[in-house]
Parts: sequence; structure tokens; C-alpha cells
Amino acid sequence: MKESILTNISIIIFIILSTSVLFANEEKGSIFSEVWDQVISDPYEKPHHQVTLRSFFYKGVNQLLESSVRTVSDDSDILPQFDKLLHPNGACLCGTWNITEDNPYTGYFEKGSEGLIIARASVALSETTGGHYRGFGFAGKIYPINDPFHTEKLITANFFAIDNLAGTLADHYTDVALINEPEITSHPGILSLLPVALASAFSLGAADINPGIRQLYPISELGLSDPGLAKTPKWIKIQAPLDQVKIDEDDFRDELDVINYPNGELFFDIFVTTEDSTKQEKEWLKIGYILFDDFVISNSCDHRLHFRHPIFK
Repeated sequence: MKESILTNISIIIFIILSTSVLFANEEKGSIFSEVWDQVISDPYEKPHHQVTLRSFFYKGVNQLLESSVRTVSDDSDILPQFDKLLHPNGACLCGTWNITEDNPYTGYFEKGSEGLIIARASVALSETTGGHYRGFGFAGKIYPINDPFHTEKLITANFFAIDNLAGTLADHYTDVALINEPEITSHPGILSLLPVALASAFSLGAADINPGIRQLYPISELGLSDPGLAKTPKWIKIQAPLDQVKIDEDDFRDELDVINYPNGELFFDIFVTTEDSTKQEKEWLKIGYILFDDFVISNSCDHRLHFRHPIFK
């Protein structure tokens, strides 16, 4: 019975994915300035969206499953209004992606790579303020150009990192290390998250065979004429420099506003590795940094900006 259900789900997803490819816009990519202009076009006061099991379903439809399929099949950078069901509360930033150190990887991991980046910082589920368990998330969209006024459409490379799926009591977003294969650790409130966690695991697992890690090949293939030559790290870590000033704000979105930082610039270091060991024991190689100099909390950030998840391969 269980195998039959999973088989039917796989067939449905195959049809959806095939249809998405068939009717996809032939002119792929986007223009950086147009996307960022959309993101900053409708700022609003910080919402506090609640995530519950009920919020995943509407009129008997598993919206989380539909969303999971869309994230691995739709390569649009901006979509019509939609809801982010697992990370509904976020803030968007833009700036530059800078690779400054030698490393064995290709594409926009290669030393000397400079690109533009639009990112969305978020929390998993509902809690946005200090004193609660918060699972911080980072979705990045890299444009292979350093000119913000470039007017041709470009294919973007999207990547994802989370510090801990169950959340921690970290005081600041800038305290944590965000990794593309996050851990999940137990805490006193974790049992209350179990129904949402099970629904999430089912939907994400139906759309992708291994959603526990988000692979990095979109970055290592970016700019290559032959993606088959790509050399890709297994893990990425995004972490604020240890000497960066800490901003004591209750809500993580207020903490990340670049106006709070010296010269209006917020930095995150970029680390990668393929060292197959535990999170604590990994030999991380620092290869560069991200510099953010613009920030917004907006409807388009939360409901229009889209990051395609790389399907596991």
C-alpha cells in the first residue's frame, strides 16, 4: 500500500515537472536591476506569519507538496504572488559575491570571481525574536556580472544554507554558521514541531530524493561552457566575521539592516570543503566574502522573489 502511494506521487510529480519544462519561458534568466527593483518596490512593516500544519493545506490540497515541486522545477527569479510556507518571515539584501583565495573549484567558486548577489535571510517556521528557538536560513542568488546596470538577462546560481533545522537560542543571526546540509538538534520544544516536521519531510522528500543537502553545482557550473568540467565542493558555510559588530535587536530582521553597520556594509565570509567529516571537524577553506550594502523588508521579498532549489544529482 505504502509503495503504491509513493509510486502514484512520483508519477504525479513527473507529470508536473515535465509540464513545467514544456511550458517554461524559452527566454531564461533575469536582469539584476529589474529583480532588485521589484524586491524594493513594496516595503512593508515586519509581518509575523505563523507556520502550522493547517497552513500547509488549502481545500484538501497539499500546498507544501506543490511548493516543493515548484522550487525544483521553476527557474524564474520573480514569480506572481505566492507564500513561502516554511520560511515565511524574511528580509532581503543585495551586494557583491567575491572569491579572493585559491581553491580547486570552478565557475563562481574560482579565485577572482566577482558577481552580484541578492539574498533572503529568514527563519524557519514562526519565531523571529530572541529568546526563542530560531532556525536561521540564507538563500543566495548569484548573477555572473559585477555591473548592476547590465541590461541583458542572465542565468543565476541559487544556493541555500541553514544553521539548524530545529533552531537554537543564538542571540544574533550573525552568531551562527549557515551550512547547506544543516543539523537538527533536540531541544525542549522540539516535540511540538513534530507534525510540521513530518509533513515537511514527506513533501520535500517526494519532490527531491535527498532534500537534506542542497548541492552547489549551480555555482560551480556558472559561466562554464561545458558543465561537465565543473568541480564542486560538497559543503558551503556562510558566517559573519568574528570581529564584525553585533547589533542587539529583538527581531533578526532589524538586526540585519545594513544601516546598523559601519559604512552601511554587512559582511559574511564564504567557506567551502569536501572533507567528509562531522560539522565540527570539517577543515573549512575560506575562499572569499559577501558584502551587502542594501536591505529591505517587503512584500516582494516574502512573496515574489523565488530561489530555485538544485535537484539532487
